[in-house]
Amino acid sequence: MTDQTVTTPRATVYGYPRQGGDRELKKAIEGYWKGRVTAGALRQTAAGLRRANWLQLADAGLGEVPTGDFSAYDHMLDTTVMVGAIPDRHRAEVRNDALDGYFAMARGTQDAAPLEMTKWFDTNYHYLVPELGPDTEFAADSTQQVAQLREALALGLYGRPVLVGPVTYLLLAKPAPGVPAGFEPLTLLDRLLPVYAQVLADLRAAGAGWVQLDEPALVQDRTPAELSAVARAYAELGALTDRPRLLVASYFGRLGDALPVLAKAPVDGLALDFTGPGAANLDGLAAAGGLPGKRLVAGVVDGRNVWINDLSASLKTLGTLLGLAGRVDVAASCSLLHVPLDVTAEKDIDPRIARWLAFARQKTAEIVTLATGLARGTGSIEAELTANKSDLADRARSSLIHDPAVRARAAAVGDDDHHRAEPYAKRTVGQRLRLNLPPLPTTTIGSFPQTDDLRAARADLRAGRIDAEGYEERMAAAVREVIAFQEAAGLDVLVHGEPERNDMVQYFAEQLSGYLATRHGWVQSYGTRYVRPPILAGDISRPGPMSVRWTTYAQSLTARPVKGMLTGPVTMLAWSFVRDDQPLADTARQVALALRDEVADLEAAGTAVIQVDEPALRETLPLRAADRPAYLAWATEAFRLTTSGVRADTQIHTHMCYAEFGDIVQAIDDLDADVISLEAARSHMQVAGELAAQGYPREAGPGVYDIHSPRVPDTAEVTALLRKGLEAIPADRLWVNPDCGLKTRGWPETRRSLEHLVAAARELRTTLTADA
Repeated sequence: MTDQTVTTPRATVYGYPRQGGDRELKKAIEGYWKGRVTAGALRQTAAGLRRANWLQLADAGLGEVPTGDFSAYDHMLDTTVMVGAIPDRHRAEVRNDALDGYFAMARGTQDAAPLEMTKWFDTNYHYLVPELGPDTEFAADSTQQVAQLREALALGLYGRPVLVGPVTYLLLAKPAPGVPAGFEPLTLLDRLLPVYAQVLADLRAAGAGWVQLDEPALVQDRTPAELSAVARAYAELGALTDRPRLLVASYFGRLGDALPVLAKAPVDGLALDFTGPGAANLDGLAAAGGLPGKRLVAGVVDGRNVWINDLSASLKTLGTLLGLAGRVDVAASCSLLHVPLDVTAEKDIDPRIARWLAFARQKTAEIVTLATGLARGTGSIEAELTANKSDLADRARSSLIHDPAVRARAAAVGDDDHHRAEPYAKRTVGQRLRLNLPPLPTTTIGSFPQTDDLRAARADLRAGRIDAEGYEERMAAAVREVIAFQEAAGLDVLVHGEPERNDMVQYFAEQLSGYLATRHGWVQSYGTRYVRPPILAGDISRPGPMSVRWTTYAQSLTARPVKGMLTGPVTMLAWSFVRDDQPLADTARQVALALRDEVADLEAAGTAVIQVDEPALRETLPLRAADRPAYLAWATEAFRLTTSGVRADTQIHTHMCYAEFGDIVQAIDDLDADVISLEAARSHMQVAGELAAQGYPREAGPGVYDIHSPRVPDTAEVTALLRKGLEAIPADRLWVNPDCGLKTRGWPETRRSLEHLVAAARELRTTLTADA
């Protein structure tokens, strides 16, 4: 179906949740991996979910639905397939079976490591990093993109294919292993553009009137050379004669210097974020002279948070934009992939509070309402505006979200509360005497496999098939099993395995006042990993201890130290839907004080090692360099407020994973943790060198076991990684651990992998002793 001339504002979205109302996609894919679901059945499930999504969007009133945003694992991996950039180690697998090869790139095989995985900008979504080199040859494969477009057209819908743009694809890529230092993937742009031209021609031939090219990398600081590449790319694509109309989309913030470049490019429209920092795009667009004769898709509904839109404020923004573009359509600020599907499924949330919330379906309705109001005037949506104003006022004045005692405590925090009494150099002496650990001490990050039995126990408790006493006995049995295994395997610092925890943020959120938990609010983190981010709705306090019982129980089973395991304040914010009515720094301080009480109780119970995980510290780093110092100041301050009250001989650990750490090494130092564990296996110990280059003075455990792959690393592989780590970190400061928690792995692979990890550490200890 080709595009017709449209001047009336239209409602649309950049993308939509993929999983289905009951995570049908996750279940089908994992069933396929286990051999219980055929490839045909998996494809049928995926097609059914796409159809349901499109029909729901159309029924809601969207005049244009996105296609190609649906993925079986990751849209960046889909782009790698589309442009033919398959790593050499996976080519045979892909040729043999395209679906198995696709999953091999995502998860790895025993013989071939997966692609590196990292965070999608400042979200908790993870993407598979393309591996490119000077010899990379691209080849167009638009099979998936064309097929999904045709599915939508067959339903009588107007489909707009969504592709990752060529500049963002190259800017997010990394040099392939073995490529000489200094290679920049963006130098492959001229080689890549003809492939995009072919894909665009294929989509045009299949019936596409518009194609959306996502360029979110342009909301980051870009060099003049990179902006020149943007201009060159869209001059070439815009000059094509056999192409659909091009809509270049950015999101997650303001475009800055890239905005005038795109405004002048020979493309047919821009899609911009006008929420949060993206609100600056309004002034930028005016300064660039607007988009006369072009289409503007205005992202005025926040696609990343769950609070209802201020419809009146958004209408004012849209009214201003009408004078800056030839056509203004209404959308969310980014793909709705980052929010849950439907708030009406949440029967446990107070209906009054539920009226303050908007998930993907409710945001779609808001978009349609705004488009209607923009097209027909506010009188056409008077009832919606009145109800919206009432709900916003109800939330603002609600006693449910304001706690004077919490605010008074936060206001009383002084500078001394952010610093430990002794510096690291003195603390480490007492900690080593207390713990008496060998060189290269071994540990894990915290969680052990979440088995079917553990999930069944939680389901039985919710359904009333067992009582609390029966549930706790099952958890205690799991703790005993984990402790016994770790002792037998030879690990030095143990964990209780976290069998009672459904999620590292949700578990604590459910025990803190001010948080709301959802039952069906699933959001994709990566692949088939979905999380239910809690909703941080009000002032935060801790009614009572949250983790002390299970930590002390585990410690009673062993003479080896057992770590207390907590989630840090920044991650508690980042992996929640955070309140938008006060500065993040204020919310972080409240959470930190609640966690500080938990740290104190753990220490009082005899816990010698306490780990406060902050995997989101890098994830939440602002995309613009100018915004980063203020963020890092309050983020590191919140961590120190959580941990600074302990004795000098209590060892504080932290953990981070699956992010680019090089530009926050100083912040990692500012946390003043005694030990940090970091993801490093997929990135080949890159972070160890980054720590060394910055002179990081504390102990560190760069991961040697990639837990997001079913591969079992053998002892030689772990030993090789440790030797590489020792090139950067002295043996007296190097820890040995996996990349991340083990909850997503099965017990057989976990046992073997950890046994190899311990064997590698012992082998190197022997070597170090001999050398000494």
